[in-house]
Amino acid sequence: MKHEFKPSVKKAIEQKEEDAFIRWMDTYESMLENEKKIERVQKFKQYILNNWSRIQDWRNEVEDTPDNARSLGAMESHQRHVTFRMKKRGMHWSDDGAESMVKVKQGMINGTLRGVYLKHQRRSAREQRRVKQTVRMSAYLKQSTRPAIGVKQGSISLYTSHSSAGGKLRKIFR
Repeated sequence: MKHEFKPSVKKAIEQKEEDAFIRWMDTYESMLENEKKIERVQKFKQYILNNWSRIQDWRNEVEDTPDNARSLGAMESHQRHVTFRMKKRGMHWSDDGAESMVKVKQGMINGTLRGVYLKHQRRSAREQRRVKQTVRMSAYLKQSTRPAIGVKQGSISLYTSHSSAGGKLRKIFR
């Protein structure tokens, strides 16, 4: 919900004016009547004040920021996907390998990996059609034609010694 205080609060955070932020939040809180809303505003204010030194945009803090640099939100939301892949079974990564794996996982999540991969392939249009046809055919061949009924179990009951021919046959089916 849009509110008249939001732009002022956001501006105070962006310009690192802690006193202005506190003033705007106190003013907004004093205008509220609902206890739940007051509690939510107090929690928000306390969170921002506790993390004041870490909530600044990194692009404003670093010298020589690239022109196309984005905020951290693009990758931070996918952090779990990356850590699940990279922390399994006691894996160890070199710096280059870790960076490459993060790029691959990010490309998979964003849906851009295939385009980037194919962009670097030097294929003619005919070769590209053949590759697509092969991929379609492999997907078609992987489809099951009928449901599997599973393995039926049974036993051969013979009352003979295990060393006889019948006993050996029974051992094979076990």
